[in-house]
Amino acid sequence: MSSAPPNSIPRPLVQLSQWFIVSTVAISWLFQIEFLLLLPFLVGMSALLFKYNPVMKAGKFFLKKEPSSYPPEDAEQQRFNNIIAVSCLGGAIISSLAGWDTGFYLFSGMVFVAASVALAGFCIGCFIRFQWKRFQYKRSLQ
Repeated sequence: MSSAPPNSIPRPLVQLSQWFIVSTVAISWLFQIEFLLLLPFLVGMSALLFKYNPVMKAGKFFLKKEPSSYPPEDAEQQRFNNIIAVSCLGGAIISSLAGWDTGFYLFSGMVFVAASVALAGFCIGCFIRFQWKRFQYKRSLQ
C-alpha cells in the first residue's frame, strides 16, 4: 500500500469533480438551463471558502480502497484550478443574468474544455500555474 502525500486528494475524487462540472455544463447547454451552473459554482465556492467539497465528500463513500492507495493529486494545485473554474462559472452566471449569451457560452465553455481536457490527461490549470511559478522564479533572479 502506497502512502499519499499529506496534502493530496485521491485522483478518482478529482475526476468525479471534473465529471460533475462537464456534465452540469453540458446539461445546462442542452436544456438551456443557465442557472444549473449554480451547482458547480456553489460546490466550488464551498471548497474554496470552507475546504468542503460535497461532491468529493459523497464520492469518498464509493472508493473501493483506502484513499491513500489511489494516485494523489496536489491539493494546492486543485485549489488553484478551482479558483479558475469558480471565476469562469461566476462569469457565465453573471453573463446569463446580464442577457449576454456569448459571455455565458464563452465562460462556461472555458470550464467545460478545461475539465474535459483534464479528464483526457492534460491539466490546463497546472500548465498555467507552472508558467506563473516559472515567471516568479525568473523575476526573483533579477
